[in-house]
Amino acid sequence: MVKLLMVGTFVAILLLSGFLAMKKTNSLGDFFLGGRKIGPWMSAFAYGTTYFSAVIFVGYAGKVGWGFGLPGLWVGIGNALIGSYLAWKILAKPTREMTEKLGAMTMPEFLQARYDSHALKIFAALIIFVFLVPYSASVFMGLSYVFEEVFQINYNYALLIMTTITAAYLLMGGYRAVALTDFIQGIVMLFGVGLLIYYVFGNPAVGGFLQVIPRLREVSPDLVTVFPSGQQGLALLSVVLLTSIGPWGLPQMVQKFYAIKDTERVKAATVISTAFCLIIGLGAYGVGALSHLYFSELPVDPATGRGTVDLLVPQILQTALPELAAILILLLVLSASMSTLSSLVLVSSSSITIDLLKGYVRPHMGKKEELGVMRSLCLIFIALSAILALLKPAIILTLMALSWGTVAGVFLGPYLWGLFWPGTTKMGAWAGAVTGLLTGLGFAWYHSFEPTFVTIGGALAMLLSVAVVPAVSLFTESFSQEHLQKVFVRRTEQI
Repeated sequence: MVKLLMVGTFVAILLLSGFLAMKKTNSLGDFFLGGRKIGPWMSAFAYGTTYFSAVIFVGYAGKVGWGFGLPGLWVGIGNALIGSYLAWKILAKPTREMTEKLGAMTMPEFLQARYDSHALKIFAALIIFVFLVPYSASVFMGLSYVFEEVFQINYNYALLIMTTITAAYLLMGGYRAVALTDFIQGIVMLFGVGLLIYYVFGNPAVGGFLQVIPRLREVSPDLVTVFPSGQQGLALLSVVLLTSIGPWGLPQMVQKFYAIKDTERVKAATVISTAFCLIIGLGAYGVGALSHLYFSELPVDPATGRGTVDLLVPQILQTALPELAAILILLLVLSASMSTLSSLVLVSSSSITIDLLKGYVRPHMGKKEELGVMRSLCLIFIALSAILALLKPAIILTLMALSWGTVAGVFLGPYLWGLFWPGTTKMGAWAGAVTGLLTGLGFAWYHSFEPTFVTIGGALAMLLSVAVVPAVSLFTESFSQEHLQKVFVRRTEQI
């Protein structure tokens, strides 16, 4: 009864937030970007809660902890310093300025305006919609696994509940509802991580903070090294790069820079977001690092009969936490997942509504029609993600890594160079995008979608995308001075 009351209260808050935000949502710009009037605290928490989802707490924390032990903490550190601090420090202000000047609400719109290419806009919109469906499905899967363990609810029923909740509050209020609930969810996540660390590290299986290193060393000295060497080191470095640099090119993360109220709020948002990501990242990967102290072998998924890393953290929670604390942790995972799902659904639906339908099919849609279409496509996207999650593909980590790495690989080079270097050409942008796509998919396919190689392929996709754009731009036709003066803010004298 207590479980249901706490979760019911949390869900009621989400729905109330959506209802209140709905009253202020009168246009597509309001629905997708909150009218570009989101303050630093809500922007920072929206960024952080979108960054970390059930996949981090379930798939990634378990996988990284089981594979690397304490060195896996480098992932959390990289997420905070590179994925949050440097992203806000370097990208937020110029992105906010340039997208406002170009009138761009989405990544495809930005690329179309920056490179004067409708084809690139269409390509970008299709990439977002196709690849973020499996990403969203992976979040649904992770959340449903946790619900199944804590509430003993059938996986399929848990998935149906999550789908309904996400659809209800998102369809009402759009990004304004997401930003408001993200702030509430962020507070829940911070409090939950504190409880998580207290109970998991204090369990007799661990024996407290001072016993972590000695006990892990007894299992294997490799679990307590500063940084692993050889292939293990390469694999860990790939995870750090994929999860830390990836957000620089992910549309659902970059959207937070578009929506912040003004550039004066960026400094405060940078500090808040970095602190949030450091706490959440170290907490999640710290718990995963202890998995060898709780299990001698991987727990078996009853549905498949195979050992899986996806059940490591859910079963640690069930073992180490009292019932009330377990419910709070469930709310933590629920908070992280709802935020990530909402951002994924908004960005993916916008790729069809804003970038394709409004851009080419029905350019003169009225405000009510735009909102209706956007809400309908949000619902379709949620349904597609839920259907894929019902199929329970092999493991969550592979699904997320493939989507994350490929999408970031497509956009990182064209977005980053286009933001700062006037010399970036249309052919350079296309070369970077196609290279990112082929590298991410090709590397994963060649290695039979084995999780470690999918992660390495995603990291390579991003790095090659960034390298290829300037290389091709140096030898292809540049843009006119007139076009560059329309694009860049306060930098025309340098063009």
